[in-house]
Order: sequence, then structure tokens, then C-alpha cells
Amino acid sequence: MQAYRLNLRHLRAFREIAAQKSISRAADRVHLSQPAVTQALSKLEHLVGTPLFDRAGRGMYLNAPGEIFLHRVARALDLVQSGAKVALRMSLRKQGQGFRRFDRLMTSAQLRALIAVAKAGNFSLAARAVGISQPSLHRTARDFEKLAGITMFSRINLGIELTPPAKELARFARLAFAELEQGLDELKAWRGADSGRIVIGTMPLARAEILPRAINTLLERQPNVDISVIDGPYDDLLHGLRHGEIDLLIGALRSSLPVGDVVQEPLFQDPLVIAARSGHPLARQADLSLKDLSEFGWAVPRAGTPTRALFEAMFAGDCPRHIVETSSLVLVRGLLVGSDRLAIISAHQMKHVEQLGLFCRLDFEIPNTHRDIGITLRQGWQPTATQSLFLSLLRDLGAVF
Repeated sequence: MQAYRLNLRHLRAFREIAAQKSISRAADRVHLSQPAVTQALSKLEHLVGTPLFDRAGRGMYLNAPGEIFLHRVARALDLVQSGAKVALRMSLRKQGQGFRRFDRLMTSAQLRALIAVAKAGNFSLAARAVGISQPSLHRTARDFEKLAGITMFSRINLGIELTPPAKELARFARLAFAELEQGLDELKAWRGADSGRIVIGTMPLARAEILPRAINTLLERQPNVDISVIDGPYDDLLHGLRHGEIDLLIGALRSSLPVGDVVQEPLFQDPLVIAARSGHPLARQADLSLKDLSEFGWAVPRAGTPTRALFEAMFAGDCPRHIVETSSLVLVRGLLVGSDRLAIISAHQMKHVEQLGLFCRLDFEIPNTHRDIGITLRQGWQPTATQSLFLSLLRDLGAVF
């Protein structure tokens, strides 16, 4: 992530120069010398690859890229401040320890160390991920603790764990760096570079048709966009979304919001059907009963997923005993092809495998299975132009499904 190279002190100076329209007045506000602020701005402009101000006799005025970047910098610094406030509220800091506004003093290196330890759970592995020595990272992390006056790390049997205040601070830090990464992408777009990055968390019901079509259409228009698609359990994907590691989720929406800092947007409704291999003993039978279905083995999603809940509700708690639990659609297809097992599958996903002649849908209507498939976003998230285009493509495709 290029945003990790940005210096928080330089970003604070940049924001103050924009507000004061003067390097000398900005220097007073950030408590640095005028040469230090001048150097900070020079380094920042070199790193982002473009001047951010028009220099005039009457002062410093943001140019077009400066306006673009300031928006993201302000959001990032506000997130850092909010994270510090949340961490302080959650902590049991003794009076006299740390700085009340330690967000104004923390560094990018300290935040990156915190994020690395949170992910690795070990100082040595975190140091390797960051690319510095273990003693250096350990010293940076402990200095951060003293600056904040908050206990951030606790030892557990398997390594190091962040304390609850530190976990929240790390979450806000990730979101801040995600904002800065978006700002860097927007500067590239302003320079005419056909680039950008989208990280998509995807659940099974979106992978068969709508997501591939949206990706292909986007890449036809902007072939240099980097797209990363991450699949996994919903809870893991939601964690990635809330921590700024994933831009958006697409798949089955939850009946109620899982947490208060995300929003859900439905795209289309997708009914579920019971799938079996072609030639299955039940394939040509009409008006199947639950008793008929219970006599065969099943491939079902893991407990806690909406489809598993529907499966259990369908059998009113008296579920078939011979089940294989998996969230892998590839494995489900393999199990069905090679046996008489059954599975509950999205009607949209069935289109492709039915055309191949490998599967058929059984004559049994599952009640209350028209689930909303849609997008989950962070509340208050502001997409880049490329990300907005991708969202528009998803919405347009959802309207015709």
C-alpha cells in the first residue's frame, strides 16, 4: 500500500497550509519551523507526483490536484483523531500518563507497527511484514504506548494480542490509510492514468454471473484497473470491510444490519432451489415431500449462514443426518455429480450447470427463499470515480436480473 509511505506530519502541515494559505502561519499552527514546513510540503509533493499548490505573491492556493487530495487527507486525519478518542474512552489511563491529543503526535510508522502487530500477533512476524528489524518495530510500538498512555499490547500463549482500545485504534488507522490510498488513486486519475484499485469481498450467490459481468465490463472500459476478489466466510469479509481492507461486499444481504457502521443495498432477489445430479432418483418425480428429500444425503453451508438457516427451517429441526458441511460451491458440485446427495443452490447459479446437463432442479418449492442479493458498504464511504463506475455497473446489472 503506497499510503504507508505518507508521513502524518507532512499531511498535517499540508492541511494547515491549505487552511492558512501561508507556510509561515501554518508553521505556527503545527509548531514547526517555516523551513521544516516548506521541506515537508516539498517531500509530500514529490511523493504524490504533482504540485498541490499554486504559489502566488499573496499566498499559497490549492490547485486542482491539491483540492482532490486535501479531501482525502482531511478524512484520513479525522479518522486518526476519532480512533484516538475512542481508544482513550475505552482505556483506563492513569492521570498524567500520555498526551491528551496524542493523535497530533503519532507517526505513520507507529500506526503501521500497530496494524502489523494486530495482523501478525507477533513482533517478529510483524517486523518482517513491515520490512524492519524486530527490535526497531518493538521500540516503535512501545514508544507509541508511552505517547498514548494506553496499554496496547498484552501477551497471550501464542504471541501478542492488541488490547480492546488498541484494536479500535488499529481499525481507524486502517480506514485512514484506505482513504489516503483512494486519494493517491484519484491523483493518478487526474494525471490521466487509467488505473485504480478495487477490492471486492464476495459471497457465493454473486460469483456465478453478476460479478464476472460487472468486472469484465469495467475492464473493457478501464483495462488498467487492478481488481482483487476475496472470498471467505461472511464474518471475515465483514471484518475486512469495516477495517478498510475491502471496499465493498457483494452477496446475500442479512435480514438486519450486522453492525451499525455498514449499509446494505439490494440489487435483485434470488430464489433458492434444490439441486441434484442429472438422472437422480428424484429427478422425474413430481410433488416431492420432505420425507422423500430426507432419505438422501445433503451438502449444506456451515451453521450460521442464511442458507443453512433455511435448510433447518425447511425440515423444522428434524434435519437429515447424512450431511456434508461446506461453503465451497465447487465442492458441492463435485459431491452432487458423484453421488445422490442434494443441495440448496441459487436459481441463478443453477442456470449454468443446467445448461451443461450435469444438474437438475427438483420439483419442490422452498418457502420464503427469495433473498436479497446486494452490496454492503461502509457507512460514510466515498468511492473514487473508478469505484463509483463499478458500483453503477453492478446496479445496472441488478436491475435486469
